[in-house]
Amino acid sequence: MPDALIVAHGQPSDPEPASAALAAFARGVEAHAPGLSLASATLAAPGELDAAVQTLPSHAPVYPLFMARGWFVTEVLPRRLGAQDLTILDPLGVDPTLPGLAAQVLSETIAQQGWAPQETTLVLAAHGSGRSRNPSAVANAFAEALKPMLDGGDIRVGFVEEPPSIEDAARGAGARAICLPFFACQGGHATEDVPQALKAAGFQGRLLPVLGELPPVKQRIAEQLSAPTIPTS
Repeated sequence: MPDALIVAHGQPSDPEPASAALAAFARGVEAHAPGLSLASATLAAPGELDAAVQTLPSHAPVYPLFMARGWFVTEVLPRRLGAQDLTILDPLGVDPTLPGLAAQVLSETIAQQGWAPQETTLVLAAHGSGRSRNPSAVANAFAEALKPMLDGGDIRVGFVEEPPSIEDAARGAGARAICLPFFACQGGHATEDVPQALKAAGFQGRLLPVLGELPPVKQRIAEQLSAPTIPTS
């Protein structure tokens, strides 16, 4: 019996690859907490969430692998879970420890390159939205929290679905630059949109894995899902 469930949006037009990627992500989280067993499901795969929920114990935590507390997390997921006695945790993107975890990886990367933090440009490539300000607000708040942790380096934020674009944010960043995709897991935006935008901008720096794939972030998720769950009233 799984201890907890990780839920992501998935890809409605082609659900199987996203479901497989999420299952692999769950195995990566388990590696940071021996004994932890995780189920995974995307909202887009027909029947997948319902089947996964049936395997969970009472009060099991459900972890939304999303970057904002938006409509899918606050409306769709609770409705899909129905009357199941489960505990929905906060999504990844609003975790207050996230800037510090990212700063750890970024500082290590900067040091490995032999760069000075003050001379390094960070391009934060995020999703954004043409309908809601919430996703960009979360990304911008993350960037603001990150600034004092990187000793004055330039931080630029660009979006897939709203201005400024990732291409605009990355243009002229120079050779001492890092792009961190502000996404919870790999998908079309991270594997196609971000690299294409960086290429169009003439980006010369280092492209990191998506934020959710960074080892300290997976470890943080493992810690949260290993902690005793307090039933909600």
